[in-house]
Amino acid sequence: MSEERSKISLRSGGKRKNRPTISAPRQISAPIPQDNGMPQPPPEATMADEPRMTRPRPPPPGGKTSDLVKKRYSTRFGNMPTDFDPSSNPMPALPDLEKYMQAQVGSPPSRGGDAGGLGPMGREPPRVDIRTLRDPNFAPEQYVAEVLGEATEDEIRDYEDALKQLKARAAADLQQNVYQNRTQFIKISKEAEKLKGEMRTLRNLMLELKTNTTALRASSNSADSSGSLGPEFSTGLSKRDRRSSITDRTALWSAQMQALYKSVEGSQKFLPNSQGRHVVQNAGPWIELDNATYKSRRSMQIFLLNDHLLIASRKKRKIDGPGADARGPMTKLVADRCWHLLDVEVVDMAGTGDSSNGRNKLADAIMVRGGGQNESFIYRTEKPEDPEKTTLILNIRKTVEELRRNLQSERDATNKAKETINYFASRDPGLLQKTELLETLSDIKDMLIEVDGKQQNLRWVESQMDELDINIALQQIEPAVARIEMLKNLASGLKNNMIAQDFISFKVDERCARLATLIVRELVNSHNDQKKTKRNVTWLVRLGFEDRAREAYLEARSEVIQKRSRQCIFQGDLHLYIWEISFVYFMVIRNTVICFQSCFPPPMMSACVKWAKEEVDAFNVILARQLSSAEEGGEAGLSSPEGLGDPCAT
Repeated sequence: MSEERSKISLRSGGKRKNRPTISAPRQISAPIPQDNGMPQPPPEATMADEPRMTRPRPPPPGGKTSDLVKKRYSTRFGNMPTDFDPSSNPMPALPDLEKYMQAQVGSPPSRGGDAGGLGPMGREPPRVDIRTLRDPNFAPEQYVAEVLGEATEDEIRDYEDALKQLKARAAADLQQNVYQNRTQFIKISKEAEKLKGEMRTLRNLMLELKTNTTALRASSNSADSSGSLGPEFSTGLSKRDRRSSITDRTALWSAQMQALYKSVEGSQKFLPNSQGRHVVQNAGPWIELDNATYKSRRSMQIFLLNDHLLIASRKKRKIDGPGADARGPMTKLVADRCWHLLDVEVVDMAGTGDSSNGRNKLADAIMVRGGGQNESFIYRTEKPEDPEKTTLILNIRKTVEELRRNLQSERDATNKAKETINYFASRDPGLLQKTELLETLSDIKDMLIEVDGKQQNLRWVESQMDELDINIALQQIEPAVARIEMLKNLASGLKNNMIAQDFISFKVDERCARLATLIVRELVNSHNDQKKTKRNVTWLVRLGFEDRAREAYLEARSEVIQKRSRQCIFQGDLHLYIWEISFVYFMVIRNTVICFQSCFPPPMMSACVKWAKEEVDAFNVILARQLSSAEEGGEAGLSSPEGLGDPCAT
């Protein structure tokens, strides 16, 4: 071994005199200067950084000499101490970077920052402060200057991305709130409409109860005073029978009017029989006074009805005449004057006359003033201090008040009916042409119909019409067609309610025609697309407009033939021109027949055959006109285009 080392000594030999001398190993504290212009590492670099920062030396040639050089230059660094125990000093776990980035309020991970959330200058990157943005006194320029004044380009981009995300989230929240508010508004509107209908029903019930109560009270009063009307006004019923007949007011009032016609001669001329007319009070005998002297003129009797005031005079009955009944009463009542209660005014004369012998002459008198000529008449009771006067005045006031209230309610009902007519007519102007349907609108506004086992009024139908109008306006064809089919089935199921059936059918038919017009226009615009054509034709068939769909489609195809044939220009070659015309006609006819077979019902195929025959006849007319000037058997022109053949030969 020593012999081999002496043979390969690095410091002896004549051949190695010109080679560089290798010095003894020394500690390196600075980079070795290089002359090739390579960048040098900083002076403070450690020994561990030198192999990474400096250019590696070329490996020496292989052999035993290189092995010795490696052993001599090899050095070990970072030797562990002998008492080091990894189990006693475990390595701390790395922080969760994903959770840290999610903790940032609306800001994406920093492009230029480190894992700890600090910027390149050792400061925290700017974040979006939602509270500051919500401040009503927010100043954008000042906020940007404060937050992004010292930010880098990457931080500004991160901040912009955070703002975009916040904007998108705010827009999504706003849209969700709008949809939610709209849903709640529709729900509240329906509840309010339902409550309004219930309140209207309750009001009608209360009015009916009030009317029945008033009628019962009036019937009771008239029944109690039937004895005072005289034996001729008695209905011949016992008290028990009268109590049981109170519910039948019409029969009772009719019996009273017949008794009045029988007892007062000529009363039917002033008071023709009408529904609801009845006698309120028979005021008994009165005396008519002169307006100037207040002297008695003649004996009268006053009858108060629910709408008129009848004055009858007492006259002696003629007994000597032929056919006279000697056993009858000595006097008879003849109708003298009659006024409507709203046209006259009844005044108590107790405080207007002069007193004689300590008593006022007009203390028991009343004045009836009014009529067409604005006349006035004074009447006084036969008996002094007769309570009939006070009762008559109170009944007149009460009856006039009730009459005015009834007229007001009728006027309100008429106005409400007009409002209902105007409401429906404004929504559907076509109703103005339906006179019979307009007359029934006031009756059907509170009508109930059964829909899926639930009672709904016509306001529900109006809401369905509103949804249908929205679908048509937004061109949502499939929902609109489905809703029309549902409403048609609903109308056809109302066989026992012809008014509601006519009303719903009228509204549905009008909107169905409008939707069909929209689909037909779409069919004409897309007739060359078989898929769209089939879809549009299916909709029209469901709506019941298959004839209109067929006519529109075939007419559109005819226009295509006319348009394409006019694009064929005759330039002297008759053969080529006829070939182009025939190609256009027969190719369009062929495609039309194929599309018609797949889109329309089979029973309508005869219409397509008829259309094809008409188009072929039109082509024959063009062909005959073009060949009229050509000689039979002569040259028609150049040959047909290469590779296409001669369609006229077939």
